Amino acid sequence: MNTYVRNPIALTFIAIILLIIVGSTFAIVPETKQAVIVRFGEPQRILNRYRPGDTFGASGAGLAARLPFFEQIVWIDKRILSIDMENQQVLSTDQLRLQVDAYARYRIVDPLQMYKAARTEERVSDALRPILGSALRNELGRRPFAALLSPERGQMMDNIQNALNRVATQYGAQIVDVRIKRADLPDGTPLDSAYQRMRTAREQEARSIQAQGLKQAQIIRAEADAEAAATYAQAFNQDPAFYDFYRAMQSYDTSLSGGGTAENPRGRTSIILSPDNEYLRQFRGQR
Repeated sequence: MNTYVRNPIALTFIAIILLIIVGSTFAIVPETKQAVIVRFGEPQRILNRYRPGDTFGASGAGLAARLPFFEQIVWIDKRILSIDMENQQVLSTDQLRLQVDAYARYRIVDPLQMYKAARTEERVSDALRPILGSALRNELGRRPFAALLSPERGQMMDNIQNALNRVATQYGAQIVDVRIKRADLPDGTPLDSAYQRMRTAREQEARSIQAQGLKQAQIIRAEADAEAAATYAQAFNQDPAFYDFYRAMQSYDTSLSGGGTAENPRGRTSIILSPDNEYLRQFRGQR
């Protein structure tokens, strides 16, 4: 012992060796990482694996041991990762070229499968990015541009996510969400013509709705008039004399009250009839 104390170089060398051995044996697995222990290129076990519903701090993170110099740790992110796709050209069914910006969120749920298929998250992203573009073109290519502005957009996102998820499972990943950030028409004539087509379609739809409303109004009015006539007829048939009197009063009111005109501004009407005229029978009383 005294020899080592007297030889600080040897003591430093031994300390460095011990630190290397300890560093090669123990590692701290953070909460945000999954660890695949690999021995000579073959995966042996997984530490802090993602499991749905695990509470923070109880998933297996912390101090971990391995065989020094024989086993290595491959770190795989446990958090949600993203794929961004900018300026993707998409042709809709109404022959409009759209500039689409989209993104997908995914998580590595099977680190062993991911290590065997891609080794790193970057390779997973590189493999999923063209699949996202293809799914977007296929889905948007079956619909008009106006579908992006309707509730149908949610179903489109679900279809794209399902198509992308079928490929992601091959890399041990799971698609969490897919969204379109922006879908614009190119500036200039294509944009103006698209707006004009949309405006014309909405005007045609408005005229169709207005025509249907007028038709329904006429039907309702005719049915109401028929029902009113039937009600009047039923009521007046119970007392024909009263009905004759009521109709005569309506005729007198229309004929004798008159209405204002340029020739007769006061609205007076003059009629010369014989007292025995049948038209004035209601003034003679009942006989």
